[in-house]
Amino acid sequence: MSGSHGPPPNRPPTALYGYIPTRGIAVLFLLLFIFSTGLHVGQAIKYRTHWLLYTAVLCGALEILGWAARLWSSYSPLAGIPFQIQITATIIAPTPLLAASFVIFGEIIKMLGPCYSRISAKWYTIIFSTCDVLALVIQGAGGGIAATAHELQGANKGGNIMLVGIVFQLIVILTYAGLAVEFLWRYQEQRPTSRAINGNAERGEMTHNVKQMLCGLAFSFIVFFIRSIYRMVELSDGWSGRIIRTQVYFNVLDGAMIVLAIYTINLFHPGRLAISATTKTEKDAKYMPGSGSSSETNLRMDYINV
Repeated sequence: MSGSHGPPPNRPPTALYGYIPTRGIAVLFLLLFIFSTGLHVGQAIKYRTHWLLYTAVLCGALEILGWAARLWSSYSPLAGIPFQIQITATIIAPTPLLAASFVIFGEIIKMLGPCYSRISAKWYTIIFSTCDVLALVIQGAGGGIAATAHELQGANKGGNIMLVGIVFQLIVILTYAGLAVEFLWRYQEQRPTSRAINGNAERGEMTHNVKQMLCGLAFSFIVFFIRSIYRMVELSDGWSGRIIRTQVYFNVLDGAMIVLAIYTINLFHPGRLAISATTKTEKDAKYMPGSGSSSETNLRMDYINV
């Protein structure tokens, strides 16, 4: 970000954003996030996937806060507090939802066969969730500095820190995608990794439910990637750049992308899909004595209770 970029000290009515947030758009996104978040709370309780309360639900709560602040700004475009809230809330909100994707794919690895993964399912979740938290901290710190800065230098510093967090998160997303593609290729070709030679090389079934979850994760990856690219270009362009001061870019490439991502988890909910698969297996077991080992049952229940 160049030194000439940043919010000017004497701001005209639209200088905080470069525009006045459209009230109807803010209401629309606010309602969309409220509905999805409420649905996630109900699904987490129903399917006992309580970890989604501090991933998907946290994302929704932060987006609600951010879009409520933008609605506030539509009434008071010169108010600094709502502007500061939306900067920080919308920049960090998607990070917990991304962590949910890491957890879900870690469980898919357990179901299909850890022997095909470059790293264990446990460490897959630990490593990527830790990186996600680190990205969250960096973006949150940068957003806080930028939002509360009273001088050009402070705003630029905060923006640069946010940019570092976004770039780091983008690297994490691409690494995650690369390992996921390798895992699925090894599974399809039945090529366990070298570390599985002396270990367990069991191969799970690619059920219809698992395919649905994989499709949901793939779509989520695409929208997260689009959103990260947008944010990276936006912050690189500077506080006075055309991108950050054009409302439609933010609405479509940030707000809409996260709406698609959070509703994807609602639709392809891991608890609902796993329970459906387990129910079918249990019904089949009644007519097939001896089918399904205790380890297989434990694996399915581990997934439900993550």
